[in-house]
Amino acid sequence: MDPDFLNVFTQPAGLNQFLAENVIAQGEKKKIIKPTSRNNPKLEELKLLLIDWINTTLKEEHIVVKSLEEDLYDGLVLHHLLENLGSLKLDVDKIALTEKKQRQKLSVILEAVAKCLQLEESQLKWSVESILAKDLLSTLHLLVAIAKHFKPNLAMPPNVQVETITIENTSRGLKTANAVEYITENQENLEAQSKGDAFDELFSRAPDKLDAVKKVFLQFVNQNVGKLGLNVKDIESQFADGVILLLLIGQLEGYFLNLRDFFLTPASTTEMLHNVNLALDLLADGGLLNFSVNSEDIVNGDMKTTMRILYCLYSKYKTKET
Repeated sequence: MDPDFLNVFTQPAGLNQFLAENVIAQGEKKKIIKPTSRNNPKLEELKLLLIDWINTTLKEEHIVVKSLEEDLYDGLVLHHLLENLGSLKLDVDKIALTEKKQRQKLSVILEAVAKCLQLEESQLKWSVESILAKDLLSTLHLLVAIAKHFKPNLAMPPNVQVETITIENTSRGLKTANAVEYITENQENLEAQSKGDAFDELFSRAPDKLDAVKKVFLQFVNQNVGKLGLNVKDIESQFADGVILLLLIGQLEGYFLNLRDFFLTPASTTEMLHNVNLALDLLADGGLLNFSVNSEDIVNGDMKTTMRILYCLYSKYKTKET
């Protein structure tokens, strides 16, 4: 068993309780908020604000929410909330008593949310199964997304972040990946973006120059990882597992990367996240990363995020002799 799995719990009772309440079948993985993060005052502030917002919105319908996990999982509150906020008429029963009916209802509701918010499946940070399982992290992401769309002036606390651990049950035992995840937007990022982001400008206003920038980055990358017998052709896909990024950082920063510290041939998303998080930690420790990055964006092949990371290295080492 991965020792990080044990270290994430501050008391033995925490581990026993988690294993008792969560069955992770082989091949499955679950991401949870670390118990130590649940006491974050800003997280509690966000939860209370969302509960108050829901209760105020649904006051005339005499619906009172006390717990986000316990009161939203069956779809009833979400159903009323969406109909009230967006005048959406959903073709589902108001009350679903069985788990099968609740799953069907949530499927219709979440499909309507994705369509209304114009989100692709890869952008969703929740699912029918996670909401039905009373997963707090998924529920918070869902409510924040709904609130931002229908109530953009709702004063949600910025920079609400939690430490998460992704647990995967593999044939070799439990594997874990630790990460820091933002639930509300990073204010520093917002301020930086308000001053203008070169990559936002590039993608939105100068797409014709995008290929030229990618070509420069690819040349820079290959000049350095080429010494290892590697050749990178596609930024979007070849950096997703974190391996090329780690090797590039090692070449440029002079790190000796022990093969036991990362997965050279990652076989799962969990292992890819481990690699990317390690790379981001190395960049932060080296003073090269001065903005927040969601490691999942890189794993999901987000071009803009990957190029921002590459620029951090390129801006420092572009004149380095190869």
